Formats: sequence, C-alpha cells, structure tokens
Amino acid sequence: MKYALIVLQILVGVGFLFFGGVKVITPVDQLAQQMAWVTFFPAFAVTVIGVLEFLGGLGLILPWLTGIQPQLVRWAAIGLTLTMIGAVITHVAIGDPFGSMIMPIILGALSAFIAYGRTSILPLPQPT
Repeated sequence: MKYALIVLQILVGVGFLFFGGVKVITPVDQLAQQMAWVTFFPAFAVTVIGVLEFLGGLGLILPWLTGIQPQLVRWAAIGLTLTMIGAVITHVAIGDPFGSMIMPIILGALSAFIAYGRTSILPLPQPT
C-alpha cells in the first residue's frame, strides 16, 4: 500500500502541475475553445484556479520528496479535493454534460484518497 500511495501521489501531483500550468500559460480565449466553463469566469479567476492547481500539485510531491514539512501533502490533497468539488459544482451549474465532469470527479476522489491515506493509512512524519 505504501508504494501504491506514493505512485498515486506523484501521478496526481504531476497531473495537477500539468492542468494548472495549462490554465496559467494558455490565453483565456484559447482555453474557452476547449473548456466551456472558462467563459463563465473572469480571466483572473481562471488564472487563480490554475495557480491553485499547480501549487497543489507541487504540494503533493515536494514535501514528500524533500522531507520538508511533509504534513503539507495532506493539506494540499484536501485543497485539491475541495477545488475539484468546486469544479463539479460549476459543471452542474452551467449545465455541462456528465462526461465533462468525469475528470474532476476522478481527480477529486484520488485527492481525497491521498488525504485519507496520508492521515490514517500511512501518515507522513510530523515535525517535532
């Protein structure tokens, strides 16, 4: 279980680094062609969401990798879970089809599992 949680943590972290980075560096008009929800938010909000996802991805990987403040992994996972809950709510609110909600549901569930795993199953060491 230890290695499965580590691999999952890295894969989800890299995924959020990618998805968040795309939202930060891609112009909003180009994003809107691929993601319908972007048209319902101001440009700065899309950038903020991208930054939060990118930082959350870093938070899943760096503290575990470096051993510096490892409890931040749990908090990053919780934050990403909440972000994905917001994404699903947004998709429902704007009337998107269920297919557009699959990725946020999966990423949210995986983030929640990482938070649970790093809290109960295999907690990372706490600073003394």
